[in-house]
Amino acid sequence: MIDTGNVAFILISAAFVFLMTPGLAFFYGGLSRRKNVLNTMMSSVFIIGLASIMWVIIGYSLSFSGNVGGIIGTFESVFLNGVGWEPGGYSDSLPALLFAAFQMMFAIITPALITGAVAGRMKFKALFLFIILWSVVVYYPMAHMVWGSGGFLAEIGSVDFAGGNVVHISSGISGLVLAILLGKRSGYEQVSVRPHNVPFVVLGAFLLWFGWFGFNAGSALAADGLAVHALMTTNTSAAAGLISWMLIDTVKTGKPTVIGACTGGVVGLVAITPGAGFVPIWASLIIGLLVSPICYFSVSVLKKKFGYDDALDAFGCHGIGGIWGGIATGLFARSDINSVAQWDGLVYGDFRLFRAQLIGIVITIVVSVAGTLICAGIVRIFTKLRVTEHDEKVGLDMTEHGESAYPSFNGLD
Repeated sequence: MIDTGNVAFILISAAFVFLMTPGLAFFYGGLSRRKNVLNTMMSSVFIIGLASIMWVIIGYSLSFSGNVGGIIGTFESVFLNGVGWEPGGYSDSLPALLFAAFQMMFAIITPALITGAVAGRMKFKALFLFIILWSVVVYYPMAHMVWGSGGFLAEIGSVDFAGGNVVHISSGISGLVLAILLGKRSGYEQVSVRPHNVPFVVLGAFLLWFGWFGFNAGSALAADGLAVHALMTTNTSAAAGLISWMLIDTVKTGKPTVIGACTGGVVGLVAITPGAGFVPIWASLIIGLLVSPICYFSVSVLKKKFGYDDALDAFGCHGIGGIWGGIATGLFARSDINSVAQWDGLVYGDFRLFRAQLIGIVITIVVSVAGTLICAGIVRIFTKLRVTEHDEKVGLDMTEHGESAYPSFNGLD
């Protein structure tokens, strides 16, 4: 039976999650160089259109209708055929069409996260084709395996409340692989590249934080106690991540930075996503406090040691933060908070959920690596992945879009 309170809540939550993609555009745009800001923001903006259309045509069907071997859905709901105002298989109190709309917002922001790893050097045409293929090869199967009826990872007991595996690990790992395939930006190790607009970063980070309440609390699919619990664990982890990164900045450089605080808040949000509706509130504090040093180590030490050019730290924040969040869910989850978790976490003496979480993380990594290599290989048949050295020096705003974010600016970039 349709519950109007739940409908209202999920309608609002879907709008919150939609706002996250423009927020990401500001966050990534502010972190990028002046000559690439429009291209960086466009790399998120165009996905709002592309992923929405793909979701209606085929994405929802492959993610949530039918089941083929626990890996992917079927074609029975293409063009949202049969997905209407009546409750569907995923909620007894929501119209099936509303569930599809809510999940569409996740399908929009996930591929947008990848673009931070390749900012400043990937051809827009290549990125457009890559996102089409990646959505089909990686995102839709991952959504089905984790959240779909009969999905393989759900069947083995792995849990992911709002997208640790589906959203953050998949996009972060794919971003890393794509960044390695593209190679480093020109002058990457010789020129100090600084964010061109820190206020953009602040705006983007807190639009993301705002939207994340819909992202996580809305994943309860009802206006109930679990949604309230998810909202509180979300905010607590984000707050802890923000403070933790500030402390690291202060210890390392003597001063807390605005970018560090914003980054800490975002990684706190990433880390709590898989466990927001499973872990107690005290555990969300631990998850947020620890994710900042883990991600700080990744972006400041691992990136330099291995030499990959993850331009805006999509892997360092979303990939690593998502992996920690999945592990932490296996440590701290409690089945009495959410019975979707078949077992309690490792800290309560049960190993089974922790093992299922590790399996889920490994499978997500394998699917993301293989899927990215396949998609990039297909794209290369039609176009080069990377812009020319000349275009990179001029900037992708002009060479890829014929626009300038700051037409009156004549100084050095």
